[in-house]
Amino acid sequence: MTIFQIIAIVFTFAAMGGYVNYKLFRLPSTIGHMVFALIFSVLVLAAGKIGIFDVEIIREMIGRIDFSDLVLHGMLSFLLFAGALQINLNDLKNVRLPVSILATFGVLTATAITGTLTWYLAGFAGVNLPYVYALLFGALISPTDPIAVLSILKQLGVSKTLYMKIGGESLFNDGVGVVIFLSLLGLASGGADLVAHEFFIHLAREAVGGLALGLLLGWITYKFMQSIDDYKTETMLTLALVSGGYVLAESLHISAPLCMVAAGLVIGNQARQRGMSDLTREHVDTFWQLLDEIMNDVLFLLIGLEMIIISFSKQTILVGLGAIVAVLAGRFISVGLPIAMIRLRKQVDRGTIRMMTWGGLRGGLSIAMALSLPEGEAKSIILTLTYMVVLFSIMVQGTTFKNLYSYITK
Repeated sequence: MTIFQIIAIVFTFAAMGGYVNYKLFRLPSTIGHMVFALIFSVLVLAAGKIGIFDVEIIREMIGRIDFSDLVLHGMLSFLLFAGALQINLNDLKNVRLPVSILATFGVLTATAITGTLTWYLAGFAGVNLPYVYALLFGALISPTDPIAVLSILKQLGVSKTLYMKIGGESLFNDGVGVVIFLSLLGLASGGADLVAHEFFIHLAREAVGGLALGLLLGWITYKFMQSIDDYKTETMLTLALVSGGYVLAESLHISAPLCMVAAGLVIGNQARQRGMSDLTREHVDTFWQLLDEIMNDVLFLLIGLEMIIISFSKQTILVGLGAIVAVLAGRFISVGLPIAMIRLRKQVDRGTIRMMTWGGLRGGLSIAMALSLPEGEAKSIILTLTYMVVLFSIMVQGTTFKNLYSYITK
């Protein structure tokens, strides 16, 4: 089966999922696509168990899709840029203190707490998970996924302030999480010992470098757009910015995700206000909104289909259930401490900690990082834990968050 045939099947399947969701489920589009894929996956596995269908055919097709590479080195660039494009800088400035603290201190704290609790749970259940791999799990699962968060928050229609706190944090903390993950991965793979000051220097270099490159490329693109008035060319310039900028950032070994966030903020604010005509602004917004929605639907569909190729056992399911609690505990503490400190200086809305804890969704980015781990028993365990946490995050937290929001704000 060729790559084009696989792409054709995935898009056809996504269109079917969208239709079924519209007619039957009436769920937010991304969740509806995942539900559709999960139902299909369960039916395929059940058919394979009773011998009326060869599951290996589907497994081979899904296995041909390099999910990790597709997300980390493809879809992520477009989805982050599209998300940042809709962020108003003035609104972001109003929540810059909690966003900056949660995207740095919060991720580090959640990584340590989640990883340590998961390690203890694994040992209690008789699952052999080395501590450094438990920390790797904490690093890949602690950052809130901007793809999942922004998609669901937009569809739920929460307040602007809450959207900026949770959405703004999710855009920045994944870059920090990726750096932590890669540093721990080097340690787990037998690399040099992880020295604290070297780690923080590396983290700062990646983060500052990515933001600086994104601002520079965004400004250059904005000047190009300001000098012409042709919506087709200007839309193409944004595409070149995203694809070329992401590749350039990766080649320079700086944070490509943060580069895309910074570039999106420049185009979404400076270029939109001063570099686009009304016609161009309408076409650019429509193009990126549609691309964002299509990619999100396809991504969540693929997350649901990944169930077919992931191995589950009674022990890993037990640890996975505990990992859900560990992730929520890590999130609650890592959010609660900074918010408590901020409360000493300024007023914080009632229920902020609870809403940010429950609204910290995980998605395809976590699964992509888990799939990038070297082959071995630890990878299989972490992948199962990650998948269970992501399913709970999207299917339970994502669908009940609006009820919690309504309860707290009424």
